[in-house]
Amino acid sequence: MCGITGFLNQTEVDQSSVIANRMADAIAHRGPDDAGIWVDAAAGIGLAHRRLSILDLSPAGHQPMISACGRYVIVFNGEIYNHLALRAALVTQVWRGHSDTETLLAAIAAWGIEAALTQCVGMFAFALWDRHERSLTLARDRLGEKPLYYGWVNGTFLFASELKALRIWPGFAADIDRDALALYMRHNYVPAPWSIYRGIWKLPPGTFLRVNAGDRALGRGEPLPYWSARAVAEAGLAHPFAGDEREAALELERMLSQAIAGQRLADVPLGAFLSGGIDSSVVVALMQAQSRRPVKTFTIGFHESGYNEAPHARAVAAHLGTDHTELYVTSRQAMDVIPLLPTLYDEPFADSSQIPTFLVSQLARRHVAVSLSGDGGDELFGGYNRYFWAMQLWRRLSRMPLPLRRGLACALVALPPVAWNHLFRMAGPLLPGRLRHANPGDKLHKLATLFAARQPEAIYQRLVSHWDDPAGVVLGAGEPATVVTDPARWLACDDFAQRMMYLDLVSYLPDDILVKVDRAAMGVSLETRVPLLDHRLVEFAWRLPLDMKIREGQGKWLLRQVLYRHVPKHLIERPKMGFGVPIDVWLRGPLRDWAEALLDESRLRREGYFDPVPIRNKWAEHLSGRRNWAYHLWDVLMFQAWLEAQG
Repeated sequence: MCGITGFLNQTEVDQSSVIANRMADAIAHRGPDDAGIWVDAAAGIGLAHRRLSILDLSPAGHQPMISACGRYVIVFNGEIYNHLALRAALVTQVWRGHSDTETLLAAIAAWGIEAALTQCVGMFAFALWDRHERSLTLARDRLGEKPLYYGWVNGTFLFASELKALRIWPGFAADIDRDALALYMRHNYVPAPWSIYRGIWKLPPGTFLRVNAGDRALGRGEPLPYWSARAVAEAGLAHPFAGDEREAALELERMLSQAIAGQRLADVPLGAFLSGGIDSSVVVALMQAQSRRPVKTFTIGFHESGYNEAPHARAVAAHLGTDHTELYVTSRQAMDVIPLLPTLYDEPFADSSQIPTFLVSQLARRHVAVSLSGDGGDELFGGYNRYFWAMQLWRRLSRMPLPLRRGLACALVALPPVAWNHLFRMAGPLLPGRLRHANPGDKLHKLATLFAARQPEAIYQRLVSHWDDPAGVVLGAGEPATVVTDPARWLACDDFAQRMMYLDLVSYLPDDILVKVDRAAMGVSLETRVPLLDHRLVEFAWRLPLDMKIREGQGKWLLRQVLYRHVPKHLIERPKMGFGVPIDVWLRGPLRDWAEALLDESRLRREGYFDPVPIRNKWAEHLSGRRNWAYHLWDVLMFQAWLEAQG
C-alpha cells in the first residue's frame, strides 16, 4: 500500500523535481518507508511515490520502477494477489526482485495494459508512463478499493491518491464544486466521478484512462472500462448457479478461502479486524483455518452498550483461538479523533463510523502492518436491513391509498425518537428478534418519510439519502444525476432487492465504505485488504439465487452457512448493530459548543455555501430533543470543519 502522485505538462516545469517531492511528501502517511521520484523534464512528466513496504522490502521494490525493457515507468499503490501465478506465466522474464509491482510491469510489457488488467486479481491504483508512445495511463481496481484523483490545472494534467497532493501544484485553484457539494449533502460523501473541487475527478472503479503528451485540457476525459459491475451482475442473473444449497456453500467457502490465501501474502506482520459480526467472523475463521499460528485480531469497545460489539468479538476470538486484542475507548478518546477528520479524509466525508474505524486501525497498526476486513458482505449477500425492509414496505404501501399513508406517517412522528426508544426497551422481552434494533425511534421516523413513495426506487433513494433537497440547501447548486437517480443506469432485473444490492455495490460501497476504511487505515500507515471483494467471488455471488442470500427476513443466508461450520450459531445470531458512535448525544452535550461555532448563522451566511435557515431549524430541533437530526447536521459539520482546515 502506497501513495502515488505526478503530473504531465505540455512544457518544461521549473523545479519539477522539487514539486514532485513536495506532492509526494503531502501523502507521506500512505508510505512512510521509502520515497522516490522520476522526472523527464523534456517530456513534461513527473512521477512520485511514497512506499509502505509490504512485499519485497529490499531496494528491488523501490518506486518509481522502470520495466526491464525500459519502455514503461510506473508508480503503483496496492497489491496484486495473484502475482506469483502471473510470474509463472511470464516464463521468459528475468526477475530482479519479488515485488508485485515488477510483476505488473512485466505483464504490461508482455500483454499490453488492458490484457494485463484483466489478468490481475487485486486492489490497486497506478500511473504508467509509456516512453515510446509518450502517453500516461491511470488505472483503478475493479471494486474501487484504492483511490485515484485526476484533473487538469492550467494545462497540466495532475493525478494523486489524495487531494492534498494536488493542492501542492502551483496555481491549484481549489474551487469548490457546488454541484458536488449538493451530492455530498444527499449521500454524506462525494460520489465518483466527482470530487469536491471543480475540474478534479475520481477515476471510476474498473476503468483506465489514457492521456497523451501534447493533449490539452479535455475535462475529465473518457475512462474506459476493463471490468463492469453491471455486466457481471446481469450475466450472473442470466446464468444462475445450478447446484443445490450444499454445493453453493462449499463453492463459496472454497472461493473465499482462495481469496484469503492470496491476501495473506506479505513480508510483514498481518492480522484482521474482528467485530464479531458475520462478515469479519467468517474472514477470521477461514484465516485461522489456514494458519498454524493464532491470527492476530483486533476490536475496539465502547462503554455505551448500544454501540459495543467487543464482547461478541471476544467470544468469537476465544472460540477460534485467535491472538485477540481489544481496546475500550471512552467517549472523550473517540471525540478527540474529530479534529483529525478534515485532514485525514481530505474531502468532506460524513459517515460517523469513520471515528471507530480510525480507532481500530490505530490499534491494529501497533501490532501489524496489514489487516484484513470483512467489508462487502452486506452488498453481495443481502445484509443490509433496507433490502428486506424496503421489499416488505413496498408490498404493503402499494396496496394503501396515499391519504392513509400520510396519516400513518404523522402518527409515527408524533412521538420523538427518544420516546419510541423507551417504548421499545420496555417491550423488548416481548418483541420478536427481527424487531430488536438499535435506535428504533430513528428508524421509525425515517420510515415515516417513505410513506409517500410512488415506486420502489423512491424508497431506496430515500433510505440512502440524508438531505431530501440538497440543491435547496446548497446555494447556487444543481444536483447532477448519479447511478442512484438515473433509471438508465439501474440494473436490468425484475427483483427490487437485487436492484438495491447493485446500487450499493457501485455507489455506497466504493464511495463510502471503502473510502472510510482506506483513509482511516492509511492515516496510520496500515494496509487493509478485503477478501470478500475478490472479483471472482463477486462474480460468483451474482450467480446465486436471491433466496440463498435473503431468507425469512434475514440476510447473508449462505454466508452464515459457511460460518456455522466454524463458529457456533449462538455466538453470531443477534440484531445487526453497525459500527457507530453516539453522535446525536454528543452534539447535545460535549460537542455542542464546537458545533454551534461551525453552525453559527452569520458564519454560514458569510461563507455563502449554505442557506442557514433549514440548518439552524434542524439544529434547534435536535438540541430540544424533539428530533434526531444527527446525520443531517454531521454532513454540515464535516463540511464546515473541512472548509476551516483549508484555511
